[in-house]
Amino acid sequence: MPITYLTREGFEKLQQELEYLRTVKRKEVAERLHEAMEGGELIEDAEYEAAKNEQAFVEGKIHDLEMLLANARVIDPSLSKSEIIQVGVKVTIQEGSNEPETYTIVGPAEANPRLGRISNESPLGRSLLGRRAGDEVKVEAPGGAFTVKVLKVE
Repeated sequence: MPITYLTREGFEKLQQELEYLRTVKRKEVAERLHEAMEGGELIEDAEYEAAKNEQAFVEGKIHDLEMLLANARVIDPSLSKSEIIQVGVKVTIQEGSNEPETYTIVGPAEANPRLGRISNESPLGRSLLGRRAGDEVKVEAPGGAFTVKVLKVE
């Protein structure tokens, strides 16, 4: 599995989710499955199938999180005094005459563009990596190419 970049906050959040799934959710699903097995009527057979499906989903999610965290590299932007855009830094860009936009470059597991967090694997994130303030960057996106100017790297 490839390395996944996570901020300290993102790593801890995923660890908490994994702990919740292992301790709370797994137990809830097991109880639901046990109750459905004690039934036996047609309606409860559907409940049993639903509980089995939920159990499979929870176990799959636990496995995925374990693998992701095992292969995670925690980034700490405060350790980097570089002016070069890399995972973990905050960057302010501007496309044409539009308002400037500020994003933090994160790994795909933490990406949420509405919250200003873009993946280093997205077209914009990938295009910004290695650039500096003042650079004009052409971004090849599925909706077409566009150019942004890097205003600030923090």
